[in-house]
Amino acid sequence: MRQAAPASPAAASRVPDRAGQRSGRRAPLVLVLLAAGVVVLFALAVSTGSVVIGLDRTLSALFGTGTPDARLDLLVTDLRVPRAVTATAVGVGLGTAGLLTQTLFRNPLAEPYVLGVSAGAGLGVALVTTLGTAAGAAAFATGGLGATPVVGGRFTTVAAAAVGAAAVLALVLALSRFARSVTALLVIGVMLGSGVTSVVSLLLVWTDPRTAQQYLMWGLGSVSGVGRGELPILGGIVAAGLAGVLVLGVAAVLAGTVTAFCGPIGFLGIAVPHLARLAVGTSRHRVLVPATALTGALVGLACAVVANPPGVGTVIPLNVVTSLVGAPVVIAVLLRSRRLGAAW
Repeated sequence: MRQAAPASPAAASRVPDRAGQRSGRRAPLVLVLLAAGVVVLFALAVSTGSVVIGLDRTLSALFGTGTPDARLDLLVTDLRVPRAVTATAVGVGLGTAGLLTQTLFRNPLAEPYVLGVSAGAGLGVALVTTLGTAAGAAAFATGGLGATPVVGGRFTTVAAAAVGAAAVLALVLALSRFARSVTALLVIGVMLGSGVTSVVSLLLVWTDPRTAQQYLMWGLGSVSGVGRGELPILGGIVAAGLAGVLVLGVAAVLAGTVTAFCGPIGFLGIAVPHLARLAVGTSRHRVLVPATALTGALVGLACAVVANPPGVGTVIPLNVVTSLVGAPVVIAVLLRSRRLGAAW
């Protein structure tokens, strides 16, 4: 029996990519649903917390309608709205940084936290607050804990965090040339992060105990420490990072900025890109980048809501919540990835 001749490249190019067509039709609807989910969760994040406020009262405080209530206005506009905006920026920034590092290293488990980039950002913050400028220390001690914003000092801490993140990322890139498998690269990143964390611990041993305590609390992660005056800095840098999303240094800038404002937050960089791919059904960056940004905003807001349970005065550290979200995604990726299984 004669075997059929292989199709020519021209003929193959005419074969319809049904999976691509399905994902192309599906992506716009998914993006609209994700955007709607972000709006709903933003409203939920503003109206819930230790004191539950109805949606009508929340809208009244936001738009200045109804009977004026100074305490309600302070709670909504000065505390809850900045927290929700920060959670959105954190999800967008870390999700996009995770997508960039996964694409760069061709590794489904690469992200700033795992590769030690967030630890590098933390080292930059530690150097500024323990050995660096007085402005940086003041920003960490005041604005960094949600008190009086110190814009000039905050720029110092953001710059230090971005430089530290970029330095570790550059080192991982240099060492990746000698890594023989994706698993080896992950271990290198984890070891670099561990080494950098040890350096930070040494700095904290010799610093003022109050500063060390503040740093440790910052390391738990929080979206509640960013004031209204600092939101333009955080939001502006994240927006600029999205505009330059194809630039490698953007991953370091995004991870460094989020870390400087909210502490080293893990797992979002891994989980968000995979959830976005699952939602839109494609890996094309033209669709995946906005999907990752919206998914990151959605997950960030959801984590912020869980971290501030309604009617409970206790705030759960953000890293506790993100671990519960990210760990199942990491396990699923490990179980499904043939490439990682072969490396093991």
